Amino acid sequence: MNNVFVYCEIDNKTVEEVSFELLTKGRKLANELGVQLEAVVAGTGIKGEVEKQILPYGVDKLHVFDAEGLFPYTSKPHTSILVKLFEEEKPQICLMGATVIGRDLGPRVSSAHMSGLTADCTALEIGSFEDKRAGKSYDNLLYQIRPAFGGNIVATIVNPEHRPQMATVRSGVMKAEVLDPDYKGEVIYEDVAKYVTDADFVVKVIERHVEKAKNNLKGAPIVVAGGYGVGSKEGFDLLRKLAKELHGEVGASRAAVDAGFCEHDLQIGQTGVTVRPKVYIACGISGAIQHVAGMKESGIVISINTDPNAPINQLADYVITGSVEEVVPKMIKYYKQNSK
Repeated sequence: MNNVFVYCEIDNKTVEEVSFELLTKGRKLANELGVQLEAVVAGTGIKGEVEKQILPYGVDKLHVFDAEGLFPYTSKPHTSILVKLFEEEKPQICLMGATVIGRDLGPRVSSAHMSGLTADCTALEIGSFEDKRAGKSYDNLLYQIRPAFGGNIVATIVNPEHRPQMATVRSGVMKAEVLDPDYKGEVIYEDVAKYVTDADFVVKVIERHVEKAKNNLKGAPIVVAGGYGVGSKEGFDLLRKLAKELHGEVGASRAAVDAGFCEHDLQIGQTGVTVRPKVYIACGISGAIQHVAGMKESGIVISINTDPNAPINQLADYVITGSVEEVVPKMIKYYKQNSK
């Protein structure tokens, strides 16, 4: 009762990285609230496979739903599982990944419980809230924090009355950390038939095709990112040369993607990918909140910009004032000279 729940996504029998990130955050929230952390996972043939992946993140109770038809994911059976489980367990918080699955499942569950949901959160905290109009005060609410109005402001959203408080979080926003490899949590193998009817399996996946990502932005130790200030597709070719020399990956701001300078899958930020490289080189990027949300956890930030007062410079460890066309070729030249 009143515990923190995390819905864990799986690919076959492997738990997705975003779920580990949410379990880590969920453990911290549960500690602050003085409650338990519970996890839910549903799939086919996962019994004996997922426990050792999930429990080390500090999960006190793991609900395993294992049956034919639960993988690949379809909406109705997974929705029925969470809706009925939450009716029994009455969690105060539920976290999901802001993935294709989370964006489908989250609204269905929150709608069934009339609880509301905040999508694409960049931070989660516990705090108090005073409703002056109603004359009520609330403690230990989930602050669901996310950029709003195109990234121009950061909104903090609370849900004082309804439960569970639900939020989806993008992969890469939180940091995954194993609490204890031998953490002893309770595992409950649920009776799937108690939660899911035959009618829920009306949709069957006949064929599943998954394409590999064209880049490794999330895992790259070095990211060279370009903004509108790069100026053209040809300018991005210059960034690719630098990234190749540094054994890194190329990323982009939303403005650069919207201008057609590069592909959408390179977009970093609130509506793109979240990255945590050791070195982040921002080329011609102004530094809007929406973009910063996707790279603020980077180790060292280097800014290359013609505007010495660009917002990104306040975040940067090193600032190079100049155009991309002028600075990047010199970086390539001197790196080649000094790496021999």
